[in-house]
Amino acid sequence: MKPDVEIYDTTLRDGSQGEGINFSVMDKLRIAEKLDAFGVHYIEGGWPGSNPKDMEFFAQAKRRKWKSAKIAAFSMTRRKGTAVEKDELMRQILEAETPVVCIVGKTWLLHVTEVLRAKPDENLAMIADTIRYLKDHGKKVIYDAEHSFDGYKDEPDYALATWQAAEQAGAQCIVLCDTNGGCLPGEIAAITRAAVGKLNGKVGIHTHNDCGVGVANAIAALEVGATHVQGTINGYGERTGNCSLTSVIPLVHFKMKKLGVPAKSLPKLKELSEFVDEIANVRHDPRQPWVGQTAFAHKGGMHVHAIGRAARSYEHINPEAVGNFRRVLISDMSGRTNILMKAKELGFKLAPESPETRQITARVKVMESQGYEYEAAEASLALLIRGILDHNPELLFTVDSYHVSMRRDRKESICEATVRVRVGERIAHTVAEGDGPVNALDGALRRALGSFFPRLKGVRLTDYKVRILDGVAGTASKTRVLIQSTDGKREWGTVGVSENIIEASLQALVDSLEYALLKR
Repeated sequence: MKPDVEIYDTTLRDGSQGEGINFSVMDKLRIAEKLDAFGVHYIEGGWPGSNPKDMEFFAQAKRRKWKSAKIAAFSMTRRKGTAVEKDELMRQILEAETPVVCIVGKTWLLHVTEVLRAKPDENLAMIADTIRYLKDHGKKVIYDAEHSFDGYKDEPDYALATWQAAEQAGAQCIVLCDTNGGCLPGEIAAITRAAVGKLNGKVGIHTHNDCGVGVANAIAALEVGATHVQGTINGYGERTGNCSLTSVIPLVHFKMKKLGVPAKSLPKLKELSEFVDEIANVRHDPRQPWVGQTAFAHKGGMHVHAIGRAARSYEHINPEAVGNFRRVLISDMSGRTNILMKAKELGFKLAPESPETRQITARVKVMESQGYEYEAAEASLALLIRGILDHNPELLFTVDSYHVSMRRDRKESICEATVRVRVGERIAHTVAEGDGPVNALDGALRRALGSFFPRLKGVRLTDYKVRILDGVAGTASKTRVLIQSTDGKREWGTVGVSENIIEASLQALVDSLEYALLKR
């Protein structure tokens, strides 16, 4: 079906200009394949000639079959004083052999006269010549009108003249760009409405997030007639980023009730977001709308009580519609409903009025007042609940004693840990070296338990965080340690708190291994 709103992804070009983002050729191809499978309409692969990596991407892209997306190459209008057919930029973009090209040109007279040092009429000719030349070579041309809004606010007649020059030369879509990211939604809407009223073809929108309203600005343009939107997955981009397609795509579908990507793709949105973060080696933002871990997380007791009866009372959509899921958080703000729902999620059955439920609720509040935090340590919470429900069950193992030391010679520092563990009547006493005291302690504990519980060999730490809870005490401050562990199939978090960072770490390590043994 023909979409109501075209989705143009520029993660591989504009997104890669963000600080800390660097894609290899293979990274770009993998992301492009994922975007194609998801159903975006255009994938901008880069700027031919700007670097060897982008040229290699286009060389490989043209040998592949794309299911739904059209691959686009990006470039700029011909240079001032250069005939279009002699401009090296034109040769490079044609060599990319993409069905679509996106050309950026100047809208703002400030840029024309002060940056390009060109005459206004010459800029119009540069726009028209370039688009006409590429059209004559069989390309579909999308025109990105740089600084559209700043230019229109300064000289509306000239800005309109640049857009009309592009359209009359054959551009199939005029994309209005808020290049500086400094406009508000009202300005975007008013100027986009003016463009829609004066142009005959498609109008698009390209926004940046410098004021934190990149997505709002894109939606404002779509509401007044734009039918093409450009952005990046997870909002990657220069400075503070581009308009995030991870928000725009569900907004178009669920809130505007318009057809963008295929409806069947929406439940894969969170997966797409996490995939691109993984390829970019960027930690996924848990507070990202729609797809973040906290997007459907509930903490306040009143909220949790309400969603237990009617989820839509505190959720604007069903989380599963975008591949996400509801999470109930446990803290000192929790009521019994939080505990009941969380216990059910962890596999425990609790009755609302049972003494165990009241005991668990009270125990959580006491522990959190001491510095424990169970929001990211659900495994430690599960062990707490189990301990109360089973009335202090016998531990699978205990740590009788441990010792951690560090020494340094002229060449290196060496950390060593010794651990004595008891399993029933049996005892293991082991030693291990590590990159630091916690790593050494983890190695010694794992080695001691390995002979009793072989399956622990597959458990490893994936994250380790330390938080000082009361900094006024200086080096004697209480410390909270959060540990994330995995067995290759699932992940879980545990927590430890103590004035001694090694002791806090040991608590979290012991909980992690005990949970791994209980949960198959």
